[in-house]
Amino acid sequence: MSKKGVLHHVEIYASDLEKSIEFWSWFLSKLGYELYQEWNEGKSFKLNDTYIVFVQVEEKHLDTPYHRCKAGLNHLAFYAESQEQVDKITNQLREKKIKILYENKHPYAGGKNHYAVYFEDPERIKVELVAP
Repeated sequence: MSKKGVLHHVEIYASDLEKSIEFWSWFLSKLGYELYQEWNEGKSFKLNDTYIVFVQVEEKHLDTPYHRCKAGLNHLAFYAESQEQVDKITNQLREKKIKILYENKHPYAGGKNHYAVYFEDPERIKVELVAP
């Protein structure tokens, strides 16, 4: 099978690496990702042939915060196993006091045939978990 077009990796710079790793390691482990690489300034997590890298932003670049409504990345969307997994993770997000976006339209904020939960990581990057 060709890998042509398959996402190889995504690299995210974090203003507070420890806080981002705490958030992402929890969430990604729910989807089957495992710790892949680890060094002083970062960590990565891998699922099959795709990995996600988190790197501490250099101090000289901390003065320009990320905002998903500016040019650049808006959000990352991941497939869940099922609607039940979306519900389970939604409840865990609430227990962790992680803000659920579009709460008034949840779980159909993406439309009537799009069962998903939307939330933010510590950098306020929008994350979506969608049922197949």
